[in-house]
Parts: sequence; structure tokens; C-alpha cells
Amino acid sequence: MSIKGIKLITVPVSDQDAAKQFYVEQLGFEVSQDSQMGPMRWLEVAPKGSPVSFALLPSVLGVPVGGLKGVQLFTDDLDGDCESLRAAGVKVDGPNARPWGRDANFSDPDGNGFVLMSAHGDQ
Repeated sequence: MSIKGIKLITVPVSDQDAAKQFYVEQLGFEVSQDSQMGPMRWLEVAPKGSPVSFALLPSVLGVPVGGLKGVQLFTDDLDGDCESLRAAGVKVDGPNARPWGRDANFSDPDGNGFVLMSAHGDQ
């Protein structure tokens, strides 16, 4: 096998414009692509500098809107990012101490769930 990593994660959303606003304005992601591909709009966002992006697409391939769960995002400042998310209007559960480190949980407006983890596994 020569798999080298992850390029794209599809996030099923009900409204691409609302999702774009959330990911860009509240999470601070950047738009890496927003174009029309035939009858479909292709919208990708990513954390600044990340090689992995998120395709914000209407429910595709049988994945229901809000059906994405457990995607882990890493940060060097868990406490600060939790406060920034709250200040931006995002409901955040945490930070929480876990046996493997600290994390916090939040969802996008469609209910897709994310885990924000300390990049250093801080206890």
C-alpha cells in the first residue's frame, strides 16, 4: 500500500452558504474552492495551512445531513480556542480531561460533530 494521508473529508450540509459562513466566520477556516461543477456547487474549506480540506456538500452518497461525527481537529491552544469558539457563538462542551489528554466537542449548525484536541496531549 502506498496511501500517504487524507486529502478531503465530505461534510453533508443542508445549506452551503450557511455552512460556509459557519466554517469561515466562526471557525476561521479558509475557502480553498467554491465553484460550479455542472449542476453541483463544489465548496471546500480548510484550516489555514492544512493539507486536509472539508467539502461542504448537500447530502451525498447516502450520508445524511449532520451524519458526520467524531472528526478530530488539533490545536496548540485548546483553552483559548474554546473561548474563541464560544465568543463566535459556537456551543462548546469542554475542555474535558480524558485519560488520553484534553478535548472539547462542538457541532456545526447541521449537527456534524467535531472533537477539538490539544495537539500535545496535555492532561
